[in-house]
Amino acid sequence: MEVRYLGFEQQQSARSYQFDVVAKGQPAKRFIVTADLSLFHSHGVGIQEGPALSASKLVADLESDFAGPHEITDEDLLSHVKARFLAEARRAEMRRAPRRPSPAQARSPWRGSRA
Repeated sequence: MEVRYLGFEQQQSARSYQFDVVAKGQPAKRFIVTADLSLFHSHGVGIQEGPALSASKLVADLESDFAGPHEITDEDLLSHVKARFLAEARRAEMRRAPRRPSPAQARSPWRGSRA
C-alpha cells in the first residue's frame, strides 16, 4: 500500500489533509484526514507535523478496517507527544551513558601513564 500526500485545505481552525492510497493492482482511492489545529497548539505540536501524523493515522485506520471519518484526535496527539518525549529521553540517556573503553584501549601501555 502506498500513501501519497496531496495537500490540505484550511477551514477556519481545521485542516483537511488529502491522500491517495494505492494498493497493488487497484485504482487509487482518495481519503481525507481532518485535524483541529487548536489540538496541535494545546499539545505543543507544530502544524508542519500534520501531514505525517495524518498519514500515520490513515494507515492505522485502514489496517484496522476503520470505517468512520478519519480524524486526528486528542488521544492521537497525546500519544505522539508521549512517543516524542520517550525518544528524546532515550537519546539523552545514550549521551549520558558512560563509555566503556574498547578491549584494545583497556590494554594500552599508555593508559594511566603521565608524561
